Amino acid sequence: MPRNAAPACPAPPLHADTPTARRHAARRATDWAQTYPEWGLAGNAAFVVGPRQLTAGHNLRRRSFLHSYDPHIDPDGTALETILTAPMVVAQWINCQYYFSSVAPQVFGAGTKTVHNAVGGVGVLAGPAGDLRIGLPWQSVGVGTAPVHEPMRLLTVVQAPLSRLDTVIARNPVLRRLFGNDWVALAARQNPGEPWLRWRPDGWQPWSLSAADLQEAS
Repeated sequence: MPRNAAPACPAPPLHADTPTARRHAARRATDWAQTYPEWGLAGNAAFVVGPRQLTAGHNLRRRSFLHSYDPHIDPDGTALETILTAPMVVAQWINCQYYFSSVAPQVFGAGTKTVHNAVGGVGVLAGPAGDLRIGLPWQSVGVGTAPVHEPMRLLTVVQAPLSRLDTVIARNPVLRRLFGNDWVALAARQNPGEPWLRWRPDGWQPWSLSAADLQEAS
């Protein structure tokens, strides 16, 4: 969540003990008067593939999808290929849904959920008429007038042999399109402690910030 974002309204009482927090969650889960959906996906930014030790002890601020993977028990890359072509692609769909509903909510979002009328399984109307709205409601990406979701394209982080990744990407056009057209950035390394490299269509390159990135960060 951006540092200047409004606090999340659907929160339990501050410093609530476990029984109080559990009762709060159970009550809200069955209260149809609530306009805010579950915010577990807001803020999504990364998809991590590797052993649990890769992220253990790090506070990822619920912004990452975690997928356990041990390259030593997947010598032919079958499991890695399944992960990258199924759950990783779904994570990219989710990421794009939040991205576009945040950067252009009037065009790609669906407005406030409080006046939605569902139309078949294709979209919603804001009230009784108008154009179909096919994106996320504002309550999924913001609160009041303040954004909650920070839009950015998905970063996929993988700890696996680079040659195995090259093979998987080469035989899956969907991955070549996502990684090659920068809809998803792929960072990988083969072993713990090695520098991270970024996949590019012309080969693996050291992961480094561009001058523009450094200027923005400062």
